[in-house]
Amino acid sequence: MPTIKILPHPEYCPQGAEVSAPAGTSICEALLDNDISIEHACDMVSACTTCHVIVREGFKSLNEMEESEEDMLDRAWGLEPLSRLSCQAILAQQDVTIEIPKYSINHAKEGH
Repeated sequence: MPTIKILPHPEYCPQGAEVSAPAGTSICEALLDNDISIEHACDMVSACTTCHVIVREGFKSLNEMEESEEDMLDRAWGLEPLSRLSCQAILAQQDVTIEIPKYSINHAKEGH
C-alpha cells in the first residue's frame, strides 16, 4: 500500500503527515479518508482547482493526466510542472510526497 507524505501546511496539517491508501485511490480521497480536509469544491470532478497539489516525489508513478485536468490546472494558483489535481491523481504502488499550495482559488469560499 503506497504512502503519501504531506509536507507541512499551516491550515491542513501544520506538522506534515503520512497516510497510506490502496493503489487506485485518488490523492484527494486518501487525504480526506485520513482527516486531512483538503478543499474539493467541485466534489472531485475536475471542475475547479481547490484540490491542487504539487507532487514533489513519485510524480511519474501516478496515472497520466487527461486533457481536462491539464486545462483546469492552467487556472491554479502557484502552478508548477509537477502540479496535479489531487482528485484526478491516482496512486499506483509507489510512495509519493506532496505539497499543498498555501493558497487556492475557491470562488465560493471567497464570496463570504
